[in-house]
Amino acid sequence: MRQALAEAAAAGERGEVPVGAVVLGPSGEVLAAAGNDRESAADPTGHAEVLALRAAARRRGAWRLDGCTLVVTLEPCTMCAGAAVLARVDRIVYGAVDEKGGAVGSLWDVVRDRRLNHRPEVVMGVLAEEAAAVLKKFFGTRRIR
Repeated sequence: MRQALAEAAAAGERGEVPVGAVVLGPSGEVLAAAGNDRESAADPTGHAEVLALRAAARRRGAWRLDGCTLVVTLEPCTMCAGAAVLARVDRIVYGAVDEKGGAVGSLWDVVRDRRLNHRPEVVMGVLAEEAAAVLKKFFGTRRIR
């Protein structure tokens, strides 16, 4: 999670919403890490999770990321939760809860839907206060007073 927080901070410095993600391989090795880049890439799919999953799949040479863990600073949205399910990650670990758009237990629970053929384990709240503080600081400096 510390590396994901570093990716989030770097994204924030670039003017992106500060969310970071890391994909860990079966032995705990870092396969990929990314921060949001929607603004700079003008890409609506430029979420940290999607970027990290893509990079991890390229590194592995396969789209199936079984045995892997997706670590992310903010609860994944529906797109990112769906991508994690489709990539067949074994677990999703996230920090801050996203009550407005979270799809791993808050607003929706995409990853635990029994109708899907794959359901990753979920670990929530890891360094949640730190992850939330990064987001609050970022948005606090952008509010019109």
